[in-house]
Amino acid sequence: MSKKTTELKADGFTLRAAMKNAMVVGPPAAGAFRERPFKPTNFRKYYERGEFPMALEHDNKGNSIAWKADIETLNYHRYLPQFFDGLCETTHPYEFFARQGIHDLLDHGGPKILPVIPQLIIPIKNALNTRNHQVMCTTLKVLQHLVLSTDKAGEAMVPYFRQILPIFNLFKHKNKNLGDGIDYSQRKRENIGDLIEETLQMFERYGGQDAFINIKYMVPTYESCMKI
Repeated sequence: MSKKTTELKADGFTLRAAMKNAMVVGPPAAGAFRERPFKPTNFRKYYERGEFPMALEHDNKGNSIAWKADIETLNYHRYLPQFFDGLCETTHPYEFFARQGIHDLLDHGGPKILPVIPQLIIPIKNALNTRNHQVMCTTLKVLQHLVLSTDKAGEAMVPYFRQILPIFNLFKHKNKNLGDGIDYSQRKRENIGDLIEETLQMFERYGGQDAFINIKYMVPTYESCMKI
């Protein structure tokens, strides 16, 4: 039997010809670093309802929050998770009130913060998973403040590393390489890779004896900052 008669055909073209003229296309981009959209937060809804005892105050140092109630007497189980939910916000005034409100609450919460930490994990995870540069930088700075806000806060975070550290592992080496240029984001502490490294080091320092092994499991390239 001749070669011609044995050659398979598909839709009028030989398979050999189709393969010869085929163009090899690589797989589509995974989009691991692509920003994820997020829905309007509950924080925005509560703010627009006027449920937060605060107002915007202007002075010669800029904007600040004027609290209408003694911040140390607030119900932290109610308010702190709501403010953390606002970490995803990027528009004014929601972004300002959420960010500044968190720092004010962490400054004055003391021992009331520790029992609320489990309620903060989902808002933290949601904020990091937006992959939005502004949101991630804000959240990393908040995490650093949270660890220092009260005794045992770092240790209380360790059980939740599996939920929040995958995004750390993904972005850990995402630093700008400008050669001899000046990266002004470093001065403003807006370099995600640097902030992640700082935060991991704080997790290790304040997370107790199990912190490093749990960090290393989720972020294999992390090296201990503790002296042996």
